Amino acid sequence: MDNQERFSLLKQTFINARNIENAGPMERYMKKHFPFLGLKSVERRELSKPFIREFQFDSEDAETIIKELWCLPEREFQYAAVDMLVRNKKKLEVEHLDLLQFLIEKKSWWDTVDTIATHLVGALFSKYPHLIKERGERWLQSDNIWLKRTMILFQLKYKEQTDVDLLFSIIKQTSHLKEFFIQKAIGWSLREYSKTNAEAVSTFINENELSNLAKREGLKYIQKR
Repeated sequence: MDNQERFSLLKQTFINARNIENAGPMERYMKKHFPFLGLKSVERRELSKPFIREFQFDSEDAETIIKELWCLPEREFQYAAVDMLVRNKKKLEVEHLDLLQFLIEKKSWWDTVDTIATHLVGALFSKYPHLIKERGERWLQSDNIWLKRTMILFQLKYKEQTDVDLLFSIIKQTSHLKEFFIQKAIGWSLREYSKTNAEAVSTFINENELSNLAKREGLKYIQKR
């Protein structure tokens, strides 16, 4: 079975498992930005597991399949596409950055963008640090809040490998923005890094003008110590 056949079978499998009762609450939780089939995460992952396991990421049509999933209306298909990429994140190469940008900019919402940022962009930027300057700086200067959010969050899982100067620089460049998803990302990135270096985060928050939301989120773990 090739990738296109797997795609068709996965699509039909999801549709056959549609649950209208679940779909309504799931759509409301996502502010009705997307229609849902009503497949909860455990069921969705179980249904998609054999397809994702056999997905041939190195084939010529892999990117096409990912984009076809992205263009389907129901949100579960985008989740499946992200799951496929996460499983293959070690195989990501420089040429895949355009695909990741496409996924960030299209059908944008935190539920897909955050996984792409922390698992995929984070992995690719760690593997090829020169991309941070070549592409990341353009993302940071763009008008797209989701590209900016990606830049704030891509180091979220780096822990001791975090480039703290870069993290703080990115936050300084975005802290003036009133957008909720930017301020929440700033707080989240500070909170996560505080698990590694609480002193640096505490000093940064005290010495810089940040929103109340960013401060509150950034200090959560520090205040529990």
